[in-house]
This record gives sequence, structure tokens and C-alpha cells, in this order.
Amino acid sequence: MARFTFKLPDIGEGISEAEIVAWHVAIGDRVEEDSPIADMMTDKATVEMESPVTGVVVELAGEVGDQVSIGAALVVIETDAVEVADEVVAAPLTSAQAETAEQYEAENPGVEEVATETPSPLRGEGRGEGQPHAETPATAPAPHPSPLPAGEREQKAQPVPAADAEQKAQALASPAVRARARDLGIDLASVKTDSDRVRHADLDAYLRYGSGEGYHPPYASRAREDQPIKVIGMRRRIAENMAASKRAIPHFTYVDEIDVTALEAMRADLNANRGGRPKLTMLPLMIVAICKAIPDFPMLNARYDDEAGVVTRHGAIHLGMAAQTDAGLTVPVIRDAQDRNVWQLATEITRLAEAARAGKLAPNEMGGGTITVTSLGPLGGIATTPVINRPEVAIIGPNKIVERPVFKGDEVVRAKLMNLSISCDHRVVDGWDAASFVQGLKKYLETPVLLFAD
Repeated sequence: MARFTFKLPDIGEGISEAEIVAWHVAIGDRVEEDSPIADMMTDKATVEMESPVTGVVVELAGEVGDQVSIGAALVVIETDAVEVADEVVAAPLTSAQAETAEQYEAENPGVEEVATETPSPLRGEGRGEGQPHAETPATAPAPHPSPLPAGEREQKAQPVPAADAEQKAQALASPAVRARARDLGIDLASVKTDSDRVRHADLDAYLRYGSGEGYHPPYASRAREDQPIKVIGMRRRIAENMAASKRAIPHFTYVDEIDVTALEAMRADLNANRGGRPKLTMLPLMIVAICKAIPDFPMLNARYDDEAGVVTRHGAIHLGMAAQTDAGLTVPVIRDAQDRNVWQLATEITRLAEAARAGKLAPNEMGGGTITVTSLGPLGGIATTPVINRPEVAIIGPNKIVERPVFKGDEVVRAKLMNLSISCDHRVVDGWDAASFVQGLKKYLETPVLLFAD
């Protein structure tokens, strides 16, 4: 039978290998041309691999989480049109074999003989993905049950001592005591008492000292079983990126409080008159403020190549937007954020968030950011210390908006306040620069009319 080896194609510029994050087929499955066979993940995107031929899968490159090099075999498909394997015909039995079989069947009525194949030691034909690699021995006749040793026969035949039987018969107790013992999993016959019946006090004494006799109260522990989870796919990428960022970048975080009462009032007015445009959240307004403040602080809109020792200050603002998905945290990028108005930003934020949750982000939508914003939305928090998205040098984290009384002159008024966090790479950004940048953001957010001034 002809076999087709599907080699992993070049699925991205500069990519040398990809990780298997999902198999859509197993060994022995029949696949049609253009049907999905696997999801492969690179540093930039997850790509669905499709079968170029029709046939039966006979070999897979590895398990989920394994790395496959570009050009290496991913799947081997048997392309013969025959869908069912040739039937295995057993050779006729010799007279001696037939006689032995008849004797075995007479001695072991109801026992069926099962034929088993010896699987290939390779991860190939005749074996599913999760089956063991060890060879399966041929089925042997089931042995006759051996008689119990004399000691065990005597033990099984030994009657219950009369004293024990009498104790079980004399385990008297009221219905309330019996119900309590049943709930606690206590055998009343094992509870000692000084009277003619078991009382609550006897149960209490048994609970205090009964552990020495092997008693364990039911539901004593509500701990669940440990669950080992293999770190693969998106979660492994997140783990590697976060570890590299914290290992290589000397972080510092600055937090300041911002009064967003006027900004929230303006946002409510804009939403009330938005027509068919998307509903505004705090995020697009925050991005407009960042784009207006960045020109005075170009060291924040930068990427640091620490191997080359070069900091590139970017003229355009390609703003990363941290988004939570079922697979983990991903950071789609809003290109040229400085050229978009608040409604355009809201539309692009919605589109990228939906694509991220569906796993449909294009490779050019997931890299090349120059600064990042991370927000937990209404979940928020008092303050955060976000981790920088390397090789960027700054990440901004707005926190939860809370309503609190504040002094306005001699009066106490109700105000909506929000803490704003920024983490910076101290090799590139000084504390003074970070604090000054946040003060610039504060000016725009506390006087929101400036967001729409040229």
C-alpha cells in the first residue's frame, strides 16, 4: 500500500519549529482531503494543518506539547483506497490442537477465546494514540481457581465467637443515638458502655478515643485529588514570556490616583448619543490620553534590544491590548493607535477581542507592539504591578473605579476615583519620567474635554 508522508510546511517567516497543541485525528482514523488533522502553534500564531490527501492515518509525529521541526514528518497517511483492513484468516487446527481445544472448552465452559494482535513497537498502525507501547502477550487459557490453603479454609469456616455475637445482639440504643451513629459511620457494637444501652455520652467518648481503633469520621477531609496538568500551547508560551521578562527586566511600578468623575459623566453622555456606534468603555478613552501624552515622553514608546544594546523609540504607537481568553492571556496590537478617534478605537478593540477569544488573530495582529495596556475591567483591583511585555519598556494598568468622599475646598463631595499603575524597564525609563508621564495622563483624564482638542 502506498504511504504519503505529510511534512510540516513553513508556516511563518523565521520559524524553525512548531508545537503540537491539538490533534484532530488518531492513528487508524480515515481522513478526507482538506480535512483538519492538527493545530500547530508558533511564537506568532496557531495554524490549523489540513490533510492534502485521503486515506488512513498510520503514524503521528508525537504527543500534544511536542515540538516538530519545519520539514519533519507530521503525519503518515496510507493512501490506498481500501477502507477496511484485510481479514485475518486463521490456519486450520491440527487434530492434536483440536483435541486440546475441546478438552479446554469442556473444563472451562463459558470462557471465550480472544485473539490479540502484537502491536508494532513504533507509534504506528493498529494502535490508538493513548495505547501503551508494551507488547500484548497472546491470550492464554484462564487457570483453574486454586484451592485455598488449609489455614485460610479454617479461617473462613471459623464461626463468629459467641461473645461477639452476644455483644452485637445486645447493642441497644435509642433511635436518636442510632441515627447519630449512622451519620458518623460508627458501628454501635464497637462502642463500649457501662449501662445496658449505648448513649450519646458513649458516642462522645468513642469519638475522642476511637481513632486508636481505626475509626475515621466520614467526610473528614474535603480535599480533592491532585490533578497534574501538562503546560503546553498558549500556557507554555505565557510561562516562557513572563519568566523571560521578569528575569531580564528590572521592573519598577508607579501608582497614582486619578479623579475620573468628569470622564465618567462624559462617557455616559457619549454612550447615550452613540447611535449605531459601539458602546464606549474606559479603555478607548484611556488610549486616546496615552497617545496624546506619549510625544512628550518618547522613551516610554520604545523597544529595547538588550543583546544589541539598542533602544528604538518609535514614532507610531502600536498599542498592545492584553486580552483574557480560554487559552490564556494574549496581546493583540492596535496598529497606529495615534491616528484613530475614540469610536474607531472602540470598534477595533471589540474586533480584536472577539478574534482573540475565537483564536482567529492574524500573525501581524499579535506582534510588534510598542507599549501595552492591561485592564481587568470592572473586576479591577486597588492596584496592580503588571509585567512588561518584552521587548517593550512600559505597560500601563488602569484599576477599578470606586466612589469615595473627597474634599473639594471646604466641602466633602462624592467622587469616582481610579488608581493608575505603570510598570517600566528601569534600564531605559527613570522614575521621574514614569511619574511625569502619569501626571500627563492625569491631566487629560481629569479634564476630559482635552481628549477631543487638537
